[in-house]
Amino acid sequence: MSNDPRPDLPTETDLDELCKRLASVAMARGLSVSTAESLTAGNIAAHLGKAPDAGSWFSGGIVAYNREVKRSVLHVPNGPVVSEESARAMAHSTATLLGTTLAIAVTGEAGPQTQEDVPPGTVWFGIVDHGRADTEKQVFSGEPEDIVAATIEHAIKLLVRHASSDAASITRGVPS
Repeated sequence: MSNDPRPDLPTETDLDELCKRLASVAMARGLSVSTAESLTAGNIAAHLGKAPDAGSWFSGGIVAYNREVKRSVLHVPNGPVVSEESARAMAHSTATLLGTTLAIAVTGEAGPQTQEDVPPGTVWFGIVDHGRADTEKQVFSGEPEDIVAATIEHAIKLLVRHASSDAASITRGVPS
């Protein structure tokens, strides 16, 4: 039996190693991390929870698959839930609810059909770093499981990048 939340999801990167790096940086810098997930249904949180000393830096996650849960719990505005505004609201609400310095949110469309006039593969990431919310859009290709795997991998990489960088440098777009 595998310890992976979804061992069948194909990733190009060793997620355990990425999570170990995040754990090390988060502990060294005194960061607390949280997640808000729709498309990935808790798989990001499951990976983070397996990392070393997760209880000391990973506060938890919110899985909000249903649009009404997104609206009532995470304050996602009316309109499409796969959007920049939704990702920003999800990340900000999660950071606030769980009291964390770093929060990642993902909302997207894995397909195979198009919903909300958003083509499959479209994913919005929201990240709150010390109170400042940023968003990023990615379009991944492949089958639904490929899109979910790419989303998980990209979200963890974003967390590592933000945790490893000075917040002021990220704000200016300059790597530290």
